[in-house]
Amino acid sequence: MLTFLHSADWQIGKPYARVQDPDKRARLRQARIEAIGRIGALIPLCKPSFLVVAGDLFDSPTPSSSDVSAVCQAIGKLQIPVLVIPGNHDHGAPGSVWHSAFFQAEQQRRAPNLRVLLERQVLELDTALVLPCPLLRRSDSSDPTAWVRQLQWADLPSNKPRILLAHGSVHGFEASDFDADDDQQASSNNRLQLDASLLEQLDYVALGDWHGLKQINPRTWYSGTPEPDRFPRTNDYQGGQVLAVSVQRGGAAVAEPQATAALEWQQLQVRLQGPGDLERLEQQLEPLLQGEPGQHLLLLEQSGSLSLEGHQRYQQLLERLEAQLLRLKRRGAIEQSPDPRELEELIYRADDPLIARVAAGLQAELQQAEDTADPQQRQLLQLALAELHRAAGAVRCA
Repeated sequence: MLTFLHSADWQIGKPYARVQDPDKRARLRQARIEAIGRIGALIPLCKPSFLVVAGDLFDSPTPSSSDVSAVCQAIGKLQIPVLVIPGNHDHGAPGSVWHSAFFQAEQQRRAPNLRVLLERQVLELDTALVLPCPLLRRSDSSDPTAWVRQLQWADLPSNKPRILLAHGSVHGFEASDFDADDDQQASSNNRLQLDASLLEQLDYVALGDWHGLKQINPRTWYSGTPEPDRFPRTNDYQGGQVLAVSVQRGGAAVAEPQATAALEWQQLQVRLQGPGDLERLEQQLEPLLQGEPGQHLLLLEQSGSLSLEGHQRYQQLLERLEAQLLRLKRRGAIEQSPDPRELEELIYRADDPLIARVAAGLQAELQQAEDTADPQQRQLLQLALAELHRAAGAVRCA
């Protein structure tokens, strides 16, 4: 029985361009490098013979020299062979990182246990046969696994497990469910044809490209990325692990997820209709706000409407979250609509007839916009009333 680790999609150097704070971007990038050490911590427990990385070790075919050095240093500490194929992000075309003199020198100096498989040919190890299917360009219209079908299976050693290593989409499942932040869209290329006649010759298929954990069939898995990099869209999406795989020639493969994530990506759906809803949300978020700064990312899917004062209080809560979290992403909107008391304070303001007149005009226009179902005009008028309410409060305090 052979045991090895299956990982993919490290995407070292991912820029996280939608995160505004440069320090937070740097923390997110560093967490991806640190994940290599967390994979290493599994080695004494799982006792793998080697680690395979099924593509996209780097986020770009031309990563920075500092990322190259950091990765080689971290891999060199793993003390087991690490077998890597290029994916679509770090493809193996001429001019890519794998051909650079700097990478090759750093690999020899820092990570002699790292082997980049740029050739589509059988690699025979002491304990296994590895069939690498590297991507030699970002987008390949031909099937990267096609060469395997030309093998004379009878000529291969019959006692060693056969492990196919590939990066791409398979029939019936493609890596299209990305977070909206990701510019890597689904492609009709890099399609892997894993038909029954091929699978019966293999013992395990280690895939990369999908960033969550996914079993395609009893012998085929996506490991997902060891450090999550996006908010999931489905409840069964699981990132932040590697697979410890046990396999033997002609036997069933057993793949067990091993947690490697450091950062927590959370989602929360909230509908706010009044002060009680806002209080409950504040209580729900309090553990997150009291936790260690810079360890969580939150996708807040928001809807509903609050009074002008309630909306101000909500904005203060969002400000606290922005400071506490590595990232706060919001979908949807919380509308702001003055309650009767707030309207009365503005419209019947005897000491300031100008504010009263403007407020009455805005309220009349708001009612007209609601009747005509013009959402953009309604939001603009709601914002104007909110600003007027804040200005009136400032004048009164002065």
